[in-house]
Amino acid sequence: MPRKEQEFNGVIKTSYLDSTPWWKEEDKAPAGAPNVLYIVLDDTGYSQIGCYGSGIATPCIDSIAAEGLRYNDFHVNAMCSPTRASLLTGCNNHTVGDGYLTNYDLGFPPLSGNVNPKYGYISETLLENGYSTFAVGKWHLCNQKHMNGAGPFNQWPLGRGFEKFYGFLNAATSQYHPDLVCDNHSVDPPKSPEEGYHLSCDLVDKAIGYIGDQKSCYPEKPFFCYLAFGAMHAPHHAPKAYIDRYKGKFDEGWDVYREKVFARQKELGIIPENTVLTDHNYLAPAWDSLTEKQKKVFPKFMEVFAGYLTYTDEQIGRLLEFLKKIKQYDNTLIVFLSDNGASGEGGPEGCFSEYYHLMSMRWADLISDEDLELIGTEEAANHYPRGWGWAGNTPLKMYKTWIHAGGIKVPLIIRYPGRIKDKGGIRTQYHHAIDINRTVLDICGIQQPDIIKGVKQAEKPGMSMMYTFDDPAAPRQRHVQYYEMLGNRGIWADGWKAVADHVISRSFEEDKWELYHTDEDFSEAHDLADKYPEKLKDLIDLWWHEAGKFGVLPMLESYYKKMDGFDFNKALKFAPSESRSRYTFYPQMSPNSLSPRLANKSFVITAYVSHKKGCDGALVAAGDNMGGYALYIKNNKLVFDLNYLAEKHFHQESNVEVPGGDITLGFEFVVTKPDQGVGRLLINGKPVGDVAIKAYPLFSGGKFAIGRYAFAPIAKEMKSKDFFRYQGILDRVEINMERPTDDMDLMLEIEREHNSQ
Repeated sequence: MPRKEQEFNGVIKTSYLDSTPWWKEEDKAPAGAPNVLYIVLDDTGYSQIGCYGSGIATPCIDSIAAEGLRYNDFHVNAMCSPTRASLLTGCNNHTVGDGYLTNYDLGFPPLSGNVNPKYGYISETLLENGYSTFAVGKWHLCNQKHMNGAGPFNQWPLGRGFEKFYGFLNAATSQYHPDLVCDNHSVDPPKSPEEGYHLSCDLVDKAIGYIGDQKSCYPEKPFFCYLAFGAMHAPHHAPKAYIDRYKGKFDEGWDVYREKVFARQKELGIIPENTVLTDHNYLAPAWDSLTEKQKKVFPKFMEVFAGYLTYTDEQIGRLLEFLKKIKQYDNTLIVFLSDNGASGEGGPEGCFSEYYHLMSMRWADLISDEDLELIGTEEAANHYPRGWGWAGNTPLKMYKTWIHAGGIKVPLIIRYPGRIKDKGGIRTQYHHAIDINRTVLDICGIQQPDIIKGVKQAEKPGMSMMYTFDDPAAPRQRHVQYYEMLGNRGIWADGWKAVADHVISRSFEEDKWELYHTDEDFSEAHDLADKYPEKLKDLIDLWWHEAGKFGVLPMLESYYKKMDGFDFNKALKFAPSESRSRYTFYPQMSPNSLSPRLANKSFVITAYVSHKKGCDGALVAAGDNMGGYALYIKNNKLVFDLNYLAEKHFHQESNVEVPGGDITLGFEFVVTKPDQGVGRLLINGKPVGDVAIKAYPLFSGGKFAIGRYAFAPIAKEMKSKDFFRYQGILDRVEINMERPTDDMDLMLEIEREHNSQ
């Protein structure tokens, strides 16, 4: 338990030499408490790790399993933020406020995206019990509006019990041009892709550095390292040599691949012998039904994914070797897991940009031969076709965001030589991410504190899994677990599971529930709803009970929804709107702030500069090469470029050169109809070029930078080693949305100018 504040126990006299000193006793971890290492992969399906049957090489992860335990019935929350919230708090995700992605506070307790301090993180508990703590990699546990250089930082890692942080805050980032944060400030990557940069390698370098610092200074003090890779979330990025290792390995297609994985799983004993390989779902067509073109294109996507995973596995291996080198490996408790099942977000054809569907609400068309050669590189943000996601969850149904087993059943490996004797063993007891917290504290000999940072702690429903360590046949101790994600619902109770696929339903009242006897049907292949209607009713009633107990409602809709006219982005109707209409930005601002919401708004961007001929560079830029906008100077011409999801560019260059001296440079835009508008470039307030734009949503830009771009360049001609920094003097950039949106004279003038060219 954390110590109470200790009162001074020495003697103070007038003279220092006559006084008696006293030193406060430092918090110490319990004797023999191990180091703790969490390794979290993203969007990694049940069968995508070698020791769970995969055809992808993961020898380093497999080595952890060979010395520890694999769990074949472990569950998470079907999406990243919700699982991470449960993993770090030991509480159900809706209870703590992460019923959906943490990016937005949607105005309801389970959808706030803010974890209340009464649900303390394990990092906070370990820190108060003598541990050093650091987080490396993906965070995704704070609101998007707070992902900027000014905070607030109370939901960032350093605000939740971690002493150091290096990684990224959002759901995903490029492996070549990541959105990096060190502690509470934005940083640029240490080198470029041309110099061999890759985020997975960088994260392990940083983890090794943190551990090296800690063990050099405090060798007797244990550490907690939370290592959460961007892998295997899209964009799927990997060095070419690793992609080439898998050339031709997936040409037979996902049906044959699933059958091979299924056979290996039975050989490994990771699934029961009576398991049935589930059939195609309504999103995964038979491989034989594809066109010859699709059969040629789709394997390349999987080759990239496989190379990405093997490369990441090698980075994990480097960390393990370092722990062995400093003689800490056998004193480190390792917990390895994925945050949800494999993803179907690449759509039926795969995609060049993972953002395309969510921003456009359209699935991408089949990739061109030219773009196919670019996937896996910094030029792309690719995601494989969902058939490969289905195969990655073999033998289970469905994907990430669904409550069928394919969305929530994932690999879990626990290794700790001092406590686990059954090396390479398999455990079949049903458990959930909320159980990891209690398990780790039990192993470390630490009680869950009643108070953290002065805040009374709420009850945690997670339970210890230590009872499974010694006896593979020990009766399970978890008996009920509810689930909900984007309207998909499920409840498991003592070997029976009811689940509703809300994506294909028009309303919650019309949802058709399925029933599975999971003790006998591991893969949920046989729907028993018609055979046992009373059992199904009891489970549905139990779901409603648990939903009330843990604060599930209200439920959102899925971005896979099939209803006519449904638009996921517009369905988030309570998302906070833009709070300001005028902004002033300075070039000293961190380049990781969010851009103002300019979608479907008329506005004026004005940059105040002191310019000299030859001083090219970005004035304002939002987003990256997969979508965004930029106002910049190139070859002494003023340029505006709107990159619409890497599908097309709306590009305009001024018809005169930028003059020298103290001037204003701008871009003026007027909405002419929803999702469409006209704009023009301005020098000293006078028009010098125009552009017509038709795209949805207009001007969604993501991360924002002044005087440079933040990540990969929005337009290829902007690319430079120094992020295309403006070489002149940039005083400030103003964005004004107060101008009237019905300025017909201006609209007509701009349209006349545009049509005359």
